[in-house]
Amino acid sequence: MRTSVILAFLLLCAPAAGAEEPLSSPYRQQAETGLRGLSENEIADLQAGKGMGLARAAELNSYPGPRHVLDAVAAGKLAATAEQVERVQRVFDAMKAAAQRVGARIVAEEQGLEAAFRARTITEAELRSRVDRIAALQGQLRTLHLGAHLATRAILSESQIARYDELRGYTVGQPDSAQHQH
Repeated sequence: MRTSVILAFLLLCAPAAGAEEPLSSPYRQQAETGLRGLSENEIADLQAGKGMGLARAAELNSYPGPRHVLDAVAAGKLAATAEQVERVQRVFDAMKAAAQRVGARIVAEEQGLEAAFRARTITEAELRSRVDRIAALQGQLRTLHLGAHLATRAILSESQIARYDELRGYTVGQPDSAQHQH
């Protein structure tokens, strides 16, 4: 019995094979990249104008996303008139173009912030100024995405919105609705 207790203790205390050191950073691969403040995926998403979950407040409250509506119509899962599709497409195209412009500015500001840290020249005032600019741009980006959901809802009927929610898994009684990922 004593041997079993000691073995169990040793197994619990021993690090798992291939486990990372507890102090090892999840960012260590980024130390070799050109822009250390954002991951490659974040940069790509910002440049592409993707939603990145910024509109969850709308999406999860029956304000459909234009890209998802267009996809559902194209897949034959959501009925819409040609006029509705055209209007949703315009909302999506305008949002995407604006989001790409703002995303490019965020990437540029992040590059400046990271460069100042890398050069070890950043001051408290510069830090505040750079972070404030990035935060304002992030707010603009989120507003663009949320606004596209707002505009899309105004184009659709209540029954289309209910069908959209069903397709996306947001119907009442579905515990997975909080697990939405863009």
